[in-house]
Amino acid sequence: MICPRCAHDTVDTVTTSPVPGVWDVLQCVRCLYMWRTIEPDRRTRREAYPDEFRMTPADIEAAPEVPVVPPLLYGRNEPNRPSRTAS
Repeated sequence: MICPRCAHDTVDTVTTSPVPGVWDVLQCVRCLYMWRTIEPDRRTRREAYPDEFRMTPADIEAAPEVPVVPPLLYGRNEPNRPSRTAS
């Protein structure tokens, strides 16, 4: 298996479906791209992956940083919503 985005040949299995054999989530160890095995070919196969989104080792090396995941937004009725204190 190779990464659809950067063609690296080391891909790890991150998790599998609760029903055995239905799908796996895979991640490239070089560019960190993740995908489920049941996604369409344009997301899972190098030959079908869009050229404008492909990456080379030079692209990865020159990337300024991995984007930060923003904090979660909580709805009004969320039981795990953090409490707010008056300032």
